[in-house]
Amino acid sequence: MKEKFTTITSTCIPLPMENVDTDQIIPARFLKATSREGFGDNLFRDWRYDADGNPRPDFVLNDPTYSGCILVAGKNFGSGSSREHAAWAIHDYGFRVVISSFFADIHKQNELNCFVLPVTVSESFLAELFATIASSPKAEVRVDLPTQTVTNLATGRSETFDINPYKKQCLSEGLDDVEYLLSRQADTEAWEAARR
Repeated sequence: MKEKFTTITSTCIPLPMENVDTDQIIPARFLKATSREGFGDNLFRDWRYDADGNPRPDFVLNDPTYSGCILVAGKNFGSGSSREHAAWAIHDYGFRVVISSFFADIHKQNELNCFVLPVTVSESFLAELFATIASSPKAEVRVDLPTQTVTNLATGRSETFDINPYKKQCLSEGLDDVEYLLSRQADTEAWEAARR
């Protein structure tokens, strides 16, 4: 069982780049491991570090001005290959939420599978978030899963977001797919017994 997801209020890390693909999120050369741990060290590796492994001071993850467990990303986040490792890296780094105006479908599902909530907002709301973070890096955003709302606390503006009801339940209960099935074992056995 994982940590149950209800409401998260956090500062944000902005990545105002469009069409960020999974190879940029986690380069293919780091896909040799089969467990989910350790991928956060190489999240956005080629943007975070130079060829000698030194942190690039101009990349947002290396800028102490920004912090938080919410990543605000540009349109079309997670395109490209369907590698699960990209979502693993986002989760392992410490992000709980990614906000964008559009996600690649497979990557969106991969994020949900590893307890990262992808929140799709309008382009105008996304632009407002980027502007707010740029002017006030300590501004906070609240993401409320029960009501499916995201709020820019600096402006008070909110939007609702969609989520598959099954995945919402899994996040709310802190269960992955297997744990969910096991938690319903008694119901399954009762259903089968009634139909024998």
